[in-house]
Amino acid sequence: MKSVLKIAIIGMGYVGLPLFKRISKKFPTLGYDQNKKRINELNLGIDRNVFPNERFKVTKNMIFSNSATSLSIANFYIVCVPTPVKKNNLPDLDCLIDASVQIGTYIKRGDIVFYESTVFPGVTKKCSKIIEKRSGFKQNEDFFVGYSPERINPGDTKKSIDKIAKIVSFENKKIQSTVKKVYSLVSKNIIYSNKIIEAETSKVIENIQRDLNIGLFNEIFMVCRKLKINFKEVVKLASTKWNFVEYQPGLVGGHCLPVDPYY
Repeated sequence: MKSVLKIAIIGMGYVGLPLFKRISKKFPTLGYDQNKKRINELNLGIDRNVFPNERFKVTKNMIFSNSATSLSIANFYIVCVPTPVKKNNLPDLDCLIDASVQIGTYIKRGDIVFYESTVFPGVTKKCSKIIEKRSGFKQNEDFFVGYSPERINPGDTKKSIDKIAKIVSFENKKIQSTVKKVYSLVSKNIIYSNKIIEAETSKVIENIQRDLNIGLFNEIFMVCRKLKINFKEVVKLASTKWNFVEYQPGLVGGHCLPVDPYY
């Protein structure tokens, strides 16, 4: 659909930057982030999100900017901003709303917008309404929207981004070839879905399931300790059944698990 693709990735965190690196191998790619210090370091090829700090080569296809006006060069937007929770544990969509407003300011007819941030079902539709209101355009007529939930596991060298199955969801077949050109650079295993709300929901339950299982094993561990039963031996014996899934007790950490169940 697009003759010359120019990609803008909004949010240069642990999700956005790996996407940026892979897509920029083929297409001119803008990495946009409001954090000026982060952008200055990325322009020098320094990524402090990695321990120890990673240095990478900045190629001619890589453009980093903290200026919203730079978004005007793009015709394919990928939103990778944080979706935390507030103090009352309600979803905080401020960054997502802000990104949608910015896209609505600079979007052109025929442009494509993909969201990767973890959200509750229906948020992508809400964001497209924001773009419509800001731009005066109509979704599926003037611009197109999709959702591709991130599954990046920071620090995991075995499950790198290209080896993780990638769900890509959109509802208008007109953009299929263009979307494939972009996301085939990200993962070798793409699963297509034509229902955005189903893709949104699948992302949320992935981490809810893991959170609940860790919680369950924590309780089993406490029961075993109280009854002076060897927990490790119990799990070892149970694991001999073909459909038993082994988890380890511990704290729920990382970027996603402490937050996603509230979504």
